[in-house]
Amino acid sequence: MDGRDAATDLELLRAHVAGDRDAFAALFHRHRDRLWAVALRTLGDREEAADALQDALLSAHRAAARFRGDSAVTTWLHRIVVNACLDRIRRRQAHPTVPLPDGNRTDGSGTGGVEPAAPVQDHDTALVVRAALAALPVEQRAALVLVDVQGYPVAEVARILGVAEGTVKSRCARGRARLAVLLGHLRPAPPRPGPVEPDVPDVTTGNPRPAEGVGSGSVLIRQDANQEET
Repeated sequence: MDGRDAATDLELLRAHVAGDRDAFAALFHRHRDRLWAVALRTLGDREEAADALQDALLSAHRAAARFRGDSAVTTWLHRIVVNACLDRIRRRQAHPTVPLPDGNRTDGSGTGGVEPAAPVQDHDTALVVRAALAALPVEQRAALVLVDVQGYPVAEVARILGVAEGTVKSRCARGRARLAVLLGHLRPAPPRPGPVEPDVPDVTTGNPRPAEGVGSGSVLIRQDANQEET
C-alpha cells in the first residue's frame, strides 16, 4: 500500500506544501468524483464543469500554504470548486441558455470523474430537471446541489459557502419552491376523490331531538393536494 493512501487529507496537503510533488495529486484523486459531481451539477455543462474544476484545483494547489486548518480540507476544496463555478455562472449571466450534458459523453476532458448518468428511461426527465436547476439563481442552485443532490449536511454546506446555516436553509427552501413550479408538470395527477359519506352518529328513537353535534358542520372534509416536496 502506498503510504499516501493511509495519510489524512491534512497530512497530504502539508506534504504538498513541504515539496512532495505527488501529494496534491493523491489528495485530488481521493475526492475527485464528488468535486466533479458538484461542478457538473452546479454548472449543468460538462465542458464548463471541467474548466471550473481545473481552475479550482490550480487555485487550491497555489493556495495550499495559506490553508489555516479552520475547516476540514474537503470543506476547503469544495469551497474553492463552488466559488470557481459561481464565478463562471456570473460571467455568463448575459447568456441564460445553458447547454446540458447528455449523460453519456466520454470526451476525455481530463477530470477523471464519473459523470452521473440517468437510466435511459429517465433520461428526458433528468434533462428537464437539470434545465430547471440551471434556471435557479446561482446562490439557490449551489445550496440545492450541495444539500439535495450531494447530500451534505446543512452545517457543512454553510461552511463551504461561507454563510450562516439559516441562509442555507432559506436558499434551499426558495429553490425548492421554484423547482416545484418549474417541475410541477412531472408530478402524477392526484386520484379523483370519490363520494364521501358524512360520518353521522346513529340517533336512537328514544332521543327527543337529534344528538348533540349532529349537523352539516360536524364533519370536515380535507382535500389532499398530494404535492411532493422538492
